[in-house]
Amino acid sequence: MADIQSVCVYCGSSVGADPAFLAAARGFGQILGRERVRLVYGGGGIGLMGALAHAAMDAGGEVTGIIPEFLVAREHAYEGARDVVVTRDMHERKRTMFERADAFVALPGGIGTLEELVEQLSWLQLGQHRKPVLALNINGFWNPLLALLDHMRAKALLRPGAFELLVAERVEDALPMLRKVARDIPEEELRGAAAKIVAQEM
Repeated sequence: MADIQSVCVYCGSSVGADPAFLAAARGFGQILGRERVRLVYGGGGIGLMGALAHAAMDAGGEVTGIIPEFLVAREHAYEGARDVVVTRDMHERKRTMFERADAFVALPGGIGTLEELVEQLSWLQLGQHRKPVLALNINGFWNPLLALLDHMRAKALLRPGAFELLVAERVEDALPMLRKVARDIPEEELRGAAAKIVAQEM
């Protein structure tokens, strides 16, 4: 049995058109900070990413920002984080985020957020990790993706039970859902050597 010590959050580098997205980023950051769960995220200081990190820090939390060299200026790397890792490229960034996280959460975001979420689902399906993955479905943002996954299942292109994507409609439900799943996963599969071996294969 293991508990969640760190959560990797994927989200947009802009705030989006719905004010609820910004409120959700701030709210989830506050929850992680209060619960002393380390935030691992893309390292930017703008958009939903910046709001998330600021909120976690303001609530007394620990923040690890992981950003590739070419995005440091473009996404205004968040200097408030005590732990900022600058990687050579996107591949190293994603591997490092995987290694440092016990679970993954996707807030609203663009194509990068979508790609990172789907990658984690793909590796779950292939049995390469068992870390919980959750979509924060703020105002139905992820409904089109959920419908697409249902469509894939209906067309027999995605087998039932291939992976579990947790879905939370409210930020306050996300961490309890992650913790509930994590209780059934051996600690070495959430972090440590086993997780690092998988990440290196990615």
